[in-house]
Amino acid sequence: MRLLFLLLPWLELATLIKLGAETSVLTALLYVFATLVLGLLILQRQGMGMFQHLREAQAGRVLGGRLLLDDMAVGFAALLLMFPGMITDVAALIVMIGPLRRRIARFFAGPQAEPYVPERDAQSHNTIEGHYRRLDD
Repeated sequence: MRLLFLLLPWLELATLIKLGAETSVLTALLYVFATLVLGLLILQRQGMGMFQHLREAQAGRVLGGRLLLDDMAVGFAALLLMFPGMITDVAALIVMIGPLRRRIARFFAGPQAEPYVPERDAQSHNTIEGHYRRLDD
């Protein structure tokens, strides 16, 4: 993993050189500038949306995984777009596609834990909670 982070800038530079050689230097520069502006616009829009979700959560609504997974992921994709190079741009596009992003998150996070629901006594409808300790151990 460390090797990937060390090689990434050089691989990004190689892809930009290849793009400039195949098209023109001006096209490569315009590509870098366009992805920078696009990343900035997405980050600005996503930041406003995140503050709106935080205000809604503060008003009493439940703060769910949507803020953490969707909003933060799109913000991360915007940051990836701002880096010059084509590898991070492809990674940003993968992160921005919602179903693909959720599938990748499930792959890395593993199975989701079931939320804790206290057991109820069927006759009295009272919640029974507590701690116990075995004395014979």
